[in-house]
Amino acid sequence: MSYIWDDFNIKPFPAETIVYRNGEYCADLSTLPNGAIDKNYDLPVHIIYVGEIAGKHRLNIDINVPNQKVCLSVNIKNKKPAFFNIFIKNTGKNSDFYGHILLDNYDNLTYDCTAHHLSANTGIFLENKLIANKNSISKLSGVAIIDKNCSDCNSDINFNAVAARDAKIEFLPAQRISSVPTNADHSASIYSPKQVQIEYLRAAGLGTLEIDQVIREAFINDFSLF
Repeated sequence: MSYIWDDFNIKPFPAETIVYRNGEYCADLSTLPNGAIDKNYDLPVHIIYVGEIAGKHRLNIDINVPNQKVCLSVNIKNKKPAFFNIFIKNTGKNSDFYGHILLDNYDNLTYDCTAHHLSANTGIFLENKLIANKNSISKLSGVAIIDKNCSDCNSDINFNAVAARDAKIEFLPAQRISSVPTNADHSASIYSPKQVQIEYLRAAGLGTLEIDQVIREAFINDFSLF
């Protein structure tokens, strides 16, 4: 498992694991079978999805038990056209889901995430980051669904991107809320370094390409903790 942490910049912590690489489930790296989370575990469940993808890929995550913490770490790139869908269903009262998704797009990427609350007191928090490289096209959408009789839910889906000047990006956020939530946020933004930051890096002796790399690394590493 060490190469997962080293190669894909995913922080380890004690957890039951479900691992995918290049879109394929890796039984030898997982402590749990892929599929529904239908029993409680003493440790959090950590779903890891890394590597390079092309074509259509779908990740279904079903949380069917109360009081279970589930975390998702995604670090993928595409150099060919790709469609990636994440569908989360949370029916577990007092169960929280935290997702960190990093998308490194070199071509044409369509990404869609659905956060479906099916019980009261459920939480789904998705932090999506996009690196939009030169000449790339990115279409990112996300919908939070809170069903009837599902009060006191917490929902937060945010998108943040750093982009080459000629990259094209489209954000499509949406919410379908049928119960009063504790919190329901949705946001999208383009990251841009401040001029004072660039001047500081130049004063430290960095060239333009080195500054771009530092900004990229800072953007990648600035995830909130699970």
